[in-house]
Amino acid sequence: MFASLLIANRGEIACRIARTARRLAIRTIAVYSAADAGALHVESCDEAWPIGGADPSESYLNIARIIGAAQQAGAEAIHPGYGFLSENAAFAEACASAGIVFVGPPADAIRAMGSKSAAKVLLEKKGVPLVPGYHGDKQDLNTFAAEAERVGYPVLIKASAGGGGKGMRIVERAADLAAAIAGAKREASKGFADDRLLIEKYLDRPRHIEVQVFADGQGNVVTLFERDCSIQRRHQKVLEEAPAPGMTSDRRHAMGEAAIKVSRAIGYRGAGTVEFIMDRGGTFYFMEMNTRLQVEHPVTEMITGQDLVEWQLRVAAGERLPSAQDQLAITGHAIEVRLYAEDPRSGFLPMTGRIGHFRLPAAGRHVRIDAGVRAGDAIGIHYDPMIAKLIVWDETRDRALRRLVRALNDVQIAGLATNRDFLKALAEHPALAQGEVDTNFIDRHRETLLAQPLPIDNESLTIAALALLLRCEAAADAGAKSSADPHSPWATGRGWRLNDEGHHRVVFRDGETETGVMVHFWRLGHRVELPGATILAQGRLQSDGTLIAALSGHRLQAAVAFEPDAVTVFARGDARRLVVLDPLSLADADEGVDGRLAAPMPGRVVQVLVRPGERVEAGQPLVVLEAMKMEHTIKAPRSGTVATVNYGVGDQVEEGADLAELAEDE
Repeated sequence: MFASLLIANRGEIACRIARTARRLAIRTIAVYSAADAGALHVESCDEAWPIGGADPSESYLNIARIIGAAQQAGAEAIHPGYGFLSENAAFAEACASAGIVFVGPPADAIRAMGSKSAAKVLLEKKGVPLVPGYHGDKQDLNTFAAEAERVGYPVLIKASAGGGGKGMRIVERAADLAAAIAGAKREASKGFADDRLLIEKYLDRPRHIEVQVFADGQGNVVTLFERDCSIQRRHQKVLEEAPAPGMTSDRRHAMGEAAIKVSRAIGYRGAGTVEFIMDRGGTFYFMEMNTRLQVEHPVTEMITGQDLVEWQLRVAAGERLPSAQDQLAITGHAIEVRLYAEDPRSGFLPMTGRIGHFRLPAAGRHVRIDAGVRAGDAIGIHYDPMIAKLIVWDETRDRALRRLVRALNDVQIAGLATNRDFLKALAEHPALAQGEVDTNFIDRHRETLLAQPLPIDNESLTIAALALLLRCEAAADAGAKSSADPHSPWATGRGWRLNDEGHHRVVFRDGETETGVMVHFWRLGHRVELPGATILAQGRLQSDGTLIAALSGHRLQAAVAFEPDAVTVFARGDARRLVVLDPLSLADADEGVDGRLAAPMPGRVVQVLVRPGERVEAGQPLVVLEAMKMEHTIKAPRSGTVATVNYGVGDQVEEGADLAELAEDE
């Protein structure tokens, strides 16, 4: 086994690899970009080396700098994690040239599967079932148009060299093909340095099922069974589970045999995932092979009891597979969800910002947390906005789903928008409980999964007001103790008034609704007057934000996270962020004149589709931004004439920047 390992990645996967390496007494070496100098993965390793700027091309995608860091640190092996250089044959070869072991498959195997098109040509000859489509070398628009007509719309445009939803478009009609191809090529080039595309027939309500394979250098190949990854948004996985719901033993065997056939066809070694798409009749087709560890590998580890990173390290060190096929078995059911900084109700738009409050459920036999951030860390524009993975296990799928709901109830994140509430709605959805999953699940159930929250209840308003005043009281008491007259009634925060009853008015904004709450100081606590109700409240606020309270006799425990102008209340599995308004200045500034097109996030302009003076229709694409490795199209909010275009291709813009403006209609 190696004595030292450099982890050529960041975030939760770098932290996760480091955990296994430490358990195996391997010295761990991190690398970091200029944006990640204080990141958790840097602190999780024995040492760390800088490798360049925040942009991935200057750091995590820079082969020379990573090899240089490995040589300086004396690393015997490099683990690429997933994403970045994990499926880059040139990187595997550079490691070999430098005398460093690449923890992954041979470069030839990466090349064979790195091009989805070439892989399908190879596997078609081996009798592996393929989705009807085009995966040839000709990449001109006329060829794509002819092949799309041959396959029949709708079709799926995919990047030949990558995955993760980048460079992928669903095209419903011929008129949309050219724009879809142009956008897919840009994303593919940016994400994988390769803009080649392929076309597949888009199947109605398919399931995405993948098989985990492992091969060693002695010719042994096994599967560690399947995962269902059908629940997706923007063609990226959101929820994964193992085993797949409704999977029969015969179909599991057939898919496993097909996956092993794929692995043997390319002389594979290490961890790999053979991905299939399955129609409603149970017929499955090969889609692609990911020649790396997958984001969702924890669910396989939970049902098999195996550490797949340890398997990777042992195979890379020349050892045989730790277990034979007949020694592997499925125990129980595991589900993983990905916590993202994003706004599901705005098309899952990625969010940036600093995590002010961060508390996840306690890990144990039934709950696993894979996180790469902590409180105080920032989610920026350069990398994927995933915050953490939450994985649960239990003996049955029903019990695992209940575990998932409970674990999501215990997630507390404040400071930026996340998809926690969406994940909870997903985990509680009856169709998911019944195993009715497919890649269109989210779109089909959009109204229920993305429903607007109910108006905030009086209990949560009371918790917010009580916590605010208790915090103010504690600050006032601390100030009084350090003052020249610590016993002065004027210094107390407990509501003392001369010839008057102490009270305080707090105004909260929840969404578009403003609510005033009057809090009277009472000898046993506070009397809280709300719209239509009065609650007697007592409480104790702990330093970590936990509130122990009694509300008109009802005892409860909640948590409150404070921002300069807002509080977030976590109670009964719900999370509500309330803006605290100054009662003396309730008028909000004008949020912008009609026709203003503001950047919804920081990013880089990759396309400007209009010019000043041009007439546009409502919904027409005007500007394309790239942020967090994905493209986002800014469309006209109404019909009108373009008055100004303020940025050009290549410009970096901040959130809220005025990209363009439509003139007022006369």
